[in-house]
Amino acid sequence: MTPTYILTLSCPDQPGIVHGVAGLLFMHGGNILEAAQYNDEQTGLFFMRVQFACAKTPRADLEHALQELAAVWTMSFELHAGAQRMATVIMVSQHGHCINDLLFRFKSGLLPIDIKAIVSNHRDFYQLAASYNIPFHHIPVTAATKQEAEAKQLEVIRAEGAELVILARYMQVLSDPMCRALNGRAINIHHSFLPSFKGAKPYYQAHDRGVKLIGATAHYVTADLDEGPIIEQDVARADHSLTVDDLTSIGRDTESQVLARAVKWHSERRVLLNGHKTVIFK
Repeated sequence: MTPTYILTLSCPDQPGIVHGVAGLLFMHGGNILEAAQYNDEQTGLFFMRVQFACAKTPRADLEHALQELAAVWTMSFELHAGAQRMATVIMVSQHGHCINDLLFRFKSGLLPIDIKAIVSNHRDFYQLAASYNIPFHHIPVTAATKQEAEAKQLEVIRAEGAELVILARYMQVLSDPMCRALNGRAINIHHSFLPSFKGAKPYYQAHDRGVKLIGATAHYVTADLDEGPIIEQDVARADHSLTVDDLTSIGRDTESQVLARAVKWHSERRVLLNGHKTVIFK
């Protein structure tokens, strides 16, 4: 089969970038299968994602040619094999709706990820992990052992070569060093339509305020709690007749769907960071 690649890049916006990238790929026997671009007028930055097939030129030579082009355009780029599933570690506590949904989608081939391990501060899902033949690591976390626990978590993540860490309702706040170590590759699902109803019991807060919309937010993890670049959000209708349990049930469905979409786009290299925002080529 002809090898496929995904190229993502960003650089200061200027005329000729698309021509330069397309010309380089043409010269090396590349056939563009999908391409998208975005010019951010506010920041003056240009973003691009190109998926292409290329049998003529080895990957190492493609990367060398792209490095030469990047030097001309002051460009940052990444080149990935299109067929390679993204190595992933899931972190979870005791709420199972998101991890169950992700595991089903993974097993069904609906997500281009390879789940290498599940890490939890509780034992609740060790049997679920075993049913999918995925290693389960129980690493308890307390205020006194947080630093040691996070060191063990990072050890698992690094040993598995994880490019993506999913916080599937992992109910521990990550330390600043942990956030920095996972910068740009850890996705959290927040059970509210940020920035509304942060903190504990958001559905109780929403019910108390009589909201007509509830939602969920998937975002990258940063040291600023629940302030990371947003990848995906969605909402569901609510009315006065719904109880807190009703809102929670609807909210959990929304969380699962929002997280799955964010994981899919990230693992397909469709999400590019743009400061505290994201550019998403769907």
